[in-house]
Amino acid sequence: MRKLQVQGVHHITLLGADRQTSIDFWEGLLGMPFVFDQPNLDNPGEGHLYFDPGDGRLITIFTNEDRVGSSRPKRPAPGEVHHLAFAVSRAVFLHAVERLDERGIGHSGVKDRGFMDSIYFRDPMGLLIELASYKFEPPFGFSHADVLHEAHLVRVERSEYAIADIHVADAIERLIARRQGSLSADRGPKDPYGETFD
Repeated sequence: MRKLQVQGVHHITLLGADRQTSIDFWEGLLGMPFVFDQPNLDNPGEGHLYFDPGDGRLITIFTNEDRVGSSRPKRPAPGEVHHLAFAVSRAVFLHAVERLDERGIGHSGVKDRGFMDSIYFRDPMGLLIELASYKFEPPFGFSHADVLHEAHLVRVERSEYAIADIHVADAIERLIARRQGSLSADRGPKDPYGETFD
């Protein structure tokens, strides 16, 4: 028995509202370039719009001119999508509240998640959307997932509730120590000043 090894998300397809509402949301609000469209090949009565979320992968939207948007919250049933999270830079994140407010879009405000900050709001069909911004950059040669895995191990060793900034900082130090050798016999922390400062 062998696995079917995946190598990342290929695309995500959502049921959207009408064509223009979908374009206005995915490109006009979230800045995803509208890269191409065609009919839904399984349902010719619908459109199929393709957007680039910033990493060259695709978010695709099935549109229907008879579907009317409603940003009312929806309670997903087990097995359904709860929310989609999109990465944004720290610079963009710092302006997200202001830019949602200027459009009159209700949102959660900034939520501190320990290793990242988040803001939540709804798409035109009521799906919960998250803008997420990591509080750290992984060291060269490592991914965010590598750092978070190591931070989890640090957190569990300390019997602490959730990943916090200190776990991430210590995880990064561990990863660098494993990746890069040193001529020093003792790589532990040192006080190079040997004195206290008032």
